[in-house]
Parts: sequence; C-alpha cells; structure tokens
Amino acid sequence: MWMRGGTSKGAYFLAEDLPGEVAERDAFLLSVMGSPDVNQIDGIGGAHPLRSKVAVIKHSKEPGIDIDFLFAQVAVTEPLVDTTPNCGNILAGVAPFAIERGLVPAKAGETTVRVRTINTGTIADLVVRTPGGVVQYAGEAKIDGVPGTSAPIKIDFLDVAGSVCGSLLPTGKAKDLVEGVPVTCIDNGMPVVVIAAAALGRTGYESVDALNKDSELKAGIEAVRLGAGTLMGLGDVTKKVVPKISLIAAGRDGGAVATRTFIPHDCHTSIGVFGAVSVATACVLPGSVAEGIAKVPEGNDILLSIEHPTGEFTVHLEMERGEVKRAGLVRTARKLFDGQVFAREEA
Repeated sequence: MWMRGGTSKGAYFLAEDLPGEVAERDAFLLSVMGSPDVNQIDGIGGAHPLRSKVAVIKHSKEPGIDIDFLFAQVAVTEPLVDTTPNCGNILAGVAPFAIERGLVPAKAGETTVRVRTINTGTIADLVVRTPGGVVQYAGEAKIDGVPGTSAPIKIDFLDVAGSVCGSLLPTGKAKDLVEGVPVTCIDNGMPVVVIAAAALGRTGYESVDALNKDSELKAGIEAVRLGAGTLMGLGDVTKKVVPKISLIAAGRDGGAVATRTFIPHDCHTSIGVFGAVSVATACVLPGSVAEGIAKVPEGNDILLSIEHPTGEFTVHLEMERGEVKRAGLVRTARKLFDGQVFAREEA
C-alpha cells in the first residue's frame, strides 16, 4: 500500500510479504524504489528522501504492543537502505495500514493502536478515527506541507529519550564544541545536532533552494555532523542519515524557534516529527545552544511551535521538575494506492 504519512510518502508492506534475509530484503526494496538513481525512474520512489521511505509491519509478540514497525529510509542516489532512524511521519500511516490489513480490529468511533518502532524500541499510541469500523481519512486537521485537510491522528510517544543513542544528551553535556562550532547533541526520538544559524554565518531564514546551493555551508555542516556522530556514540556516520542537523534562529512568525533541517545533506522543506520533538526539547533545556534564541512559555504543559520553511509544527511537551516527561503531536495520513509492485527480476 502506497501511503502519505504526515509530510512523507512511502511503501507499506506486511513483513511476511518481504524476504526474511536482510540483504535480500534491501536489494528488493532498492529495486522497488528505483535506487540508486537521482530520478528513481525505474521504481516507484519520488526522487527525494521524503518520498523514498518504507514501512515493514507485523503483529507484535510483545505483551501490550499491537504492531511492530520497521522503518527503512531508502537512499535515492546510493544503494543504501538505512534502518537506523525513526520516522514519525511514516509512523502516522502505520495504524491506518494495520487496520486496513486486518492486523488490528477497528472499534466504534476511535481505535488506539500501540506501535513499537523496531529501529529504536520507541513505543507510541496512535489514535485513529474509525466510525462504523472503517478508517476515516477525511477531516478537519491541517498540517503544513500537505494541501487540504484530513482526519487527525493523535500520536503520544511513551518514552523516546535516547531512542537511538541511549540517552537524551549522548555526550553528557547540553553544549559541545565540534569543529569550533557550539552545538547541542540531543536524542529525543531522533539524533539531532542543533546549531545556531548565526554560528555558521547564516540567518536561519534562507530558502531551501539557497541552502541546497550553498556548498560552503554544506561542507561545514557535514564536518560538524561527522564529528558529532562520533561524540554521540554513533560511530562513522558517513553513510548514515543520522544525526540530522537543525539550524535554528529566533522565530519570526510567532513560533518558538525557526529551523532549517538537513537530512542529512539536503535541506528539508519542513521538519521531521522526531526531529521537531528533539529540537523542541533542546529549546527547553538549560544551557543548550537554543537558550537565548528560543521563546519558551512558562509552565509544565507547553506547546512549542517549531517554524520550518513551509510552515510550522506544534509539539506538545509535558514537563516535570524541569524534565520532559511526555511528547505528543497530531499528524494525518491517507492511503493513496493499493496493489502490486514489481521489482527487477534479479532482485
């Protein structure tokens, strides 16, 4: 099933329909998506990282968990399938897919599906509208980066701190110096290196196109990313999509902070779900590079609007004694196509 999840698109498969051996599975997925090729002309990929994603889904054997979800980022121009990171956008489509495929019975009104992301062990509750026992895709919820409105899918993350790196602050500090640049290395669902845009001589309000053409900036960012990857315990991240880089500046459209995110080498037209959660967490963290830049409301129940190139992303943080105890947000999803996809014969 081809689905839009949040601001991404991907192919959703039942695990039982894919090869069980990792190398065979990855060869199949690369062929299906048409990688490596800048246009993915011989596959169904959309020639962009946001449109070259895969969800592999099965019943969970873990008590209290409904669905196990493996996320795969299929590189566009490299023969690479990366199952290291989370993807909160593709996650948004997991519950509707599971209900559509009969893995989870729909309830009257709303159905809650508890999903474990195998990549990182992250557990989330997804609430889907199911009037009459059928997934409802039409609704009033709007997310920036997606035209029109859709039914809201509420996502509550039960425990995402250190999901990839093992701790919220993988280096043990709120601020580090990497390649002479002050950074905050954080993992609250996604390993992210947060950098004040001004520290790299940029405003943080540049267009996506301008940043993608800025070869000097991108070289500097990659040097920081490689250094930070080692500090965060991720090893050599040359061929990994994490950590991601988020340049920040003061919000200028009423948001808490403005962002420009690289995934990892191209500037994102918006911001990923877990990336937004990690940046929002950095904003409330004393001593981080966001201190003095982000505008954070007082209290323990905080809504932070994270600005990005095509709008904003609101993250809900529940605080307790200065620590983030729970993160939540709203996404939407829609099924686009259901059928058969054909790999090349050798795959």
